[in-house]
Amino acid sequence: MDTDDGTDGTRWLTADEQKAWRVHLDVNRLLMYQLERDLQPFGLTMNDYEILVNLSESDEHRMRMSDLAASTLQSKSRLSHQITRMEKAGLVRRENCESDKRGLFAVLTEDGWETMRGVAPHHVDSVRRHFIDRMAPEDVEHLRETLLPVAEKLRAERGRF
Repeated sequence: MDTDDGTDGTRWLTADEQKAWRVHLDVNRLLMYQLERDLQPFGLTMNDYEILVNLSESDEHRMRMSDLAASTLQSKSRLSHQITRMEKAGLVRRENCESDKRGLFAVLTEDGWETMRGVAPHHVDSVRRHFIDRMAPEDVEHLRETLLPVAEKLRAERGRF
């Protein structure tokens, strides 16, 4: 399709841009599907794993629910439902925030920490097999350099939505 058909000012994607965009979409969907499948034997979803990672990397293995929602790009209500499921599995617990009576923390439990430690090597292996090891090291670096400004711009704009 032409980049501009002259009628409405739309900057249509060129053929090469369209191909790049669609490959990106395919890789993203297929990779997330495969990573999700590889977490299933552990009883986890990608959302569960992302929450466990965030909590495991935070001070005292805890985060305010609002910060965790922002970090995982989930609505507060969706995260609340997710945390409820993870509480039932014994992976996390909620704690009141002493400085803000309305605030809550999500806290990684000992079982959650052990689950994270047990699953992480398998997840990293999955990421390597399905993504990293399919590229040359210089391509991995180029991909990071290419996508970093896009991610930074989207992160900066996220607060405006």
